[in-house]
Amino acid sequence: MYVIAYDVGTTGVKCCLFSLSMETGIEFIAGELVDYDLYVLENGGVEQDPQQWWRAMCDTTNQLLHKAGVAKEAIKGISFCAQMQAVVLVDQEGQPVRNAMSYMDNRGKKQMEQGLQRGFKIMGMNARKLLRSIMISGAVSASVKDPLWKYKWVQDEEPEIFSKVHKWLDVKDYLVCRATGNFIMSRDSAFATLLYDTRKGKEGFSRELCSMMDVNMEHLPQICECRDQVGTITGQAAVELGLAKGTPVFSGGGDASLIGVGAGAVETGATHIYMGTSGWVSTVVEKQRLDIGSMIASIVGADPNRFNCFAELETAGKCLEWARDHIGLDELGLFKEKKFAYEDLESKHKNLYGYIMDKISQIPAGSNGVLFTPWLHGNRCPFEDPDARGLFFNLGIETTASDMIHAVIEGVCLHLKWQLRAMEKQTKTSQTIRFAGGGALAPLTCQILADVLGRRIETVKNPQNAGAVGSAALMALGLKVIESIDEIKTLISVDHVYEPQPANTAVYENLFQIFRSLYKTNRKNFGMLNRRSL
Repeated sequence: MYVIAYDVGTTGVKCCLFSLSMETGIEFIAGELVDYDLYVLENGGVEQDPQQWWRAMCDTTNQLLHKAGVAKEAIKGISFCAQMQAVVLVDQEGQPVRNAMSYMDNRGKKQMEQGLQRGFKIMGMNARKLLRSIMISGAVSASVKDPLWKYKWVQDEEPEIFSKVHKWLDVKDYLVCRATGNFIMSRDSAFATLLYDTRKGKEGFSRELCSMMDVNMEHLPQICECRDQVGTITGQAAVELGLAKGTPVFSGGGDASLIGVGAGAVETGATHIYMGTSGWVSTVVEKQRLDIGSMIASIVGADPNRFNCFAELETAGKCLEWARDHIGLDELGLFKEKKFAYEDLESKHKNLYGYIMDKISQIPAGSNGVLFTPWLHGNRCPFEDPDARGLFFNLGIETTASDMIHAVIEGVCLHLKWQLRAMEKQTKTSQTIRFAGGGALAPLTCQILADVLGRRIETVKNPQNAGAVGSAALMALGLKVIESIDEIKTLISVDHVYEPQPANTAVYENLFQIFRSLYKTNRKNFGMLNRRSL
């Protein structure tokens, strides 16, 4: 049977067609990609237009069915994997009352100070609120970028708009609403508000936390599981999408929940690393763990019986994209030697990056002494600082663009190593790590990651589509093709393996000590240069 999974990222949506069967498992057939805007505002705001997400979803669906030659009646279900911790406020008709506030939005400093940083404190936070939050949800809204402070910012700064709010949704849940007319939120999205009670027998939005943080519980939607069918496509949505009215719609989940599933890292103790626009390190655990000092929490995922110990990097692949656009690409001969004219955007991006990787492949470990810090839009883990920024350290007159771009990849990997080390204070991580996201397409990046971590790295086919594969895998559960999440691992095979090279690992271990010192040395200067008035 055929299903469609939408991978809704920070900068674009990819519509993926899969076939599901007991014999062949999850087979990727074709995909279509459309980009949309990301608005970075001067006051720390980062926004997107939800209508652009929907139009991109409609455009890619129509294009995909036309090119694949598949009848709309053959599609037995649609689902989603999406960016998380956005705030999408909608009215009673499901229409956005303002632009969505991205997970990167950090305007809520004043709201966080008023809501969490006054009174008797522990670790800089109100002691009562901190302890009750940890007791109830196993986490706390300790980052200015957490959804609660975005919600409160709209409440304080845009009261007329706030008065029109009917429901608070996340990205995927808004698209589910557009497709079905139903206001619903998957459990992982609900947990990501950090207003969710994870205690056994009490699961659901916490009335105590909502009262403590002055959140209107009527704004919170019904909760479902990621695998659940949550409705069918309405007549109007069917016309716009080019799908059959009544097609089942499954909830799906957030990228932090489903990319590990799509990479086959589903068993307890399995660690995966993701490198897309953002990045993270995640390990499947049986019980919740919390390290406030390092900003690492165990989050609710697609498996209702397990958690994902999670450490987030705000800008990962985004750093390489920035380097591609701003660091001496003419010196690499990118535009002199080749003309990149491809039919689709994904092929263009893939080949541009492939060309860059080829040009920098001879740069030695350590990038001839250049270090880069990947904090282009602040950082969450293992330290929380929205004012932190990227650095190139130790540039010399002989430094080349190739050195700098190579250092960008190493800097992202060094930060992931920092997160992995911090995570190991809470739980055991696996010696073999699954690597997913667009970064896993490049053998050079995979080898650098293996060398930096000193771990074996495994990739799967189409690692850039791991989130969509995870979504399709959950539809396989919902459609009874398979019976349990643990079966998913048998459907997803390893495509490439990268072993660490000891000589390079030794180089990176020495650089790692310097890399970690760069934040401590420059923390005050970041604040002086970037701090915005409250």
